Amino acid sequence: MGQDQRRHVGLKLCRWLLVLVLAGCSAAIELSQPPNLYLDGRNYPEQLVPIALRVVDPPIFFMTDREPVYENGVVTDYGTGRSNAMAFGATEVRFGAVDWPDLVARTHLGQGGRISRLEVQELREIVRFPDIPLEAERKDGRFEVLRTAQADYDRHAKTFQNAIREEVRRTGNGRILIFVHGVRNEFDASLQTLANIWHFTGRRSVPIVFSWPAGNNGVLGYFRDRESGDFSVYHAKEFLRLLAEIPEVEDIDIVTHSRGTSVMTQALRELVIHHRAKGRAPKAAMKTGTLILAAPDLDTGIVRQRLLSERVSEAFEQINIYVNPDDVALRLSSILTNAPRIGAATDKDFEEGELRYLRKQALIHFIRVEKSIGSESHSYFRANPAVLSDIVLALRTRAFPGGELRPLEEDPDLIWRLHPDYPLDRLPDLKVDVGR
Repeated sequence: MGQDQRRHVGLKLCRWLLVLVLAGCSAAIELSQPPNLYLDGRNYPEQLVPIALRVVDPPIFFMTDREPVYENGVVTDYGTGRSNAMAFGATEVRFGAVDWPDLVARTHLGQGGRISRLEVQELREIVRFPDIPLEAERKDGRFEVLRTAQADYDRHAKTFQNAIREEVRRTGNGRILIFVHGVRNEFDASLQTLANIWHFTGRRSVPIVFSWPAGNNGVLGYFRDRESGDFSVYHAKEFLRLLAEIPEVEDIDIVTHSRGTSVMTQALRELVIHHRAKGRAPKAAMKTGTLILAAPDLDTGIVRQRLLSERVSEAFEQINIYVNPDDVALRLSSILTNAPRIGAATDKDFEEGELRYLRKQALIHFIRVEKSIGSESHSYFRANPAVLSDIVLALRTRAFPGGELRPLEEDPDLIWRLHPDYPLDRLPDLKVDVGR
């Protein structure tokens, strides 16, 4: 084979691998089924999603800095471009039509059947913040935002906070559940994913998506999405700050996937530093509860230098990091960046005693996902019933891994083991809250 032929084959291989990586964060959203998590099989799934609950109420809220798509002067969608202004709104998500008997057969007998779809029906933008950075001027040696500009921003922020405050009062849910997606995710997909997680946690929180400008196509789409994630860190930080300032908000749980883990952890780090500088305890000021990092596309060295060194875990009750050594997307990300990714870590990536220290002192738990390979090796958090079950239990029970409420098993290397054929029939009966 000549040099030109080898170059051609190499380019084709790189393109194929990039497509594989980019596809890893993108998939059709269906109603997942954590087996035996809530129902005993005899009445599944009618009581899980009764007719009255097949339209999500309360709505799925969103905060985004994606570029809006207009039709006749009305925002109807959000694209992959960047916006200098945050937008807050609400959507209606509906559980699609399904042949229930077939679904029961598929779930409990391993037979065929059509899975229920999650579909975004409506979108309503409630408030659009002013563009940032706000206008500022230098005065008496200080560089300060103009009072008029700050007042305008604060007015929009108050509209956002009042909407959340009213939803908390209406539903009685003082807990917020945030989802942050990864690369190659369109706006609707993030809403559908959160609707799925929120449904199985019992609908006992106010669900909000933070959607950043991901979804760029082509060979370079992954890198464009990565840059857009960095672009969104300031808005993510503002979003978290404004939420925590609402008196009615009690706790904020965060579920992140893939490159979305970078967006959110950077914002969290900056908030932790800010509150410590003000003499405040980060967790009390931020109201943060449980942090889920699923398949995190994070440089392992940067995690140590920027997150562990700044003791970001102090802001959380616990941090659960799901890792899959067979994650094809993160393997390629490691090759492209020449750095190992924490979401594909094995015990060999940690120093002696490090995992024990992280668990006991930092309350960080590593959970190994096994037998998720190929196209599901990166999107397992929504495709693998065992993973989804554990995420749901972590959010609902607040329990650490290894107890009766989260029956994971500990490997000798101190990484918790969770795989698709784990005996989930041992899980407690936790029914969806249908009282409202």
